[in-house]
Amino acid sequence: MGRVVITILLPLLLPTAIYVGWRLGFGRAGTPSSATVALAIAGVALVVMVLLLFNTDFGGPRQGVYVPPHVSGGKVVPGHFEPAPAAPAR
Repeated sequence: MGRVVITILLPLLLPTAIYVGWRLGFGRAGTPSSATVALAIAGVALVVMVLLLFNTDFGGPRQGVYVPPHVSGGKVVPGHFEPAPAAPAR
């Protein structure tokens, strides 16, 4: 949960919090215009779309066990999938 807060929520909400603080402290306080509300809704919609698109895996189905990258014999072996061991027969 901490990673989600730091990488997604904080960058999304911090600029808004700073702007709202500035408006309340120095700018005109009051109700936002309809354009501001429309832009906020559009921004939230775009964030949701980007999060959904980047969370989608367009690769094919992967069968097996993932072996992460490692060093073997002084050479880097890239990550790959190895066939899954056969299930024991009953």
